[in-house]
Amino acid sequence: MSESPHTESDVLEDVIDETKIKEPARAILFNDEVHTFDEVITQIIKALKCGRAKAESLTWEVHNTGKSCVYTGELGRCLEITHVLEEIQLMTQIEV
Repeated sequence: MSESPHTESDVLEDVIDETKIKEPARAILFNDEVHTFDEVITQIIKALKCGRAKAESLTWEVHNTGKSCVYTGELGRCLEITHVLEEIQLMTQIEV
């Protein structure tokens, strides 16, 4: 049996490099007919660690347009933010 020309470390490094190329990533929040404005505002504040005014603005954008990019930046941070938003079953997506 011959060894693979790429080690697990090489493959992981390639994946990380490809991810970096695709940054900045975007955390998208979608509108739904289930949650109240206050629930969404509270969860955005928790996820983004932002003020109420910013959270309200994002919530209105979601309501009026059907979705909003709530964060643009590092993929890891997008994952953290969407995880918090999804704690109350908000619908999210990460675009890279």
